[in-house]
Amino acid sequence: MHELSYQFTAPLWVYKGKGAWHFITLPKAAADEIRFFNSHAKGFMPIAVVASIGATTWKTSVFPDSKSGSFVLAIKKDVRKAEKLQADAMVEVKLRVPVHG
Repeated sequence: MHELSYQFTAPLWVYKGKGAWHFITLPKAAADEIRFFNSHAKGFMPIAVVASIGATTWKTSVFPDSKSGSFVLAIKKDVRKAEKLQADAMVEVKLRVPVHG
């Protein structure tokens, strides 16, 4: 097994629906590569990742987003608090995506 690695800066945004979830949208080029190497993932199937923001690293998943044509990474409250993040902040993200096969 190997992994894909990405580092990018993107805005933290708030979902306008119930729950006020915070997300970061992955760059389209990264999403295309992740999709290519995870062709088994269909529909709304999440893809496991290891995300890092600042000193905080956690295991999570990215979810397909039909609106952007990319994937979104949910940024949970514990991470936002630890890294002092607020909506609309530009956030530097490191992402590792395991690839099987």
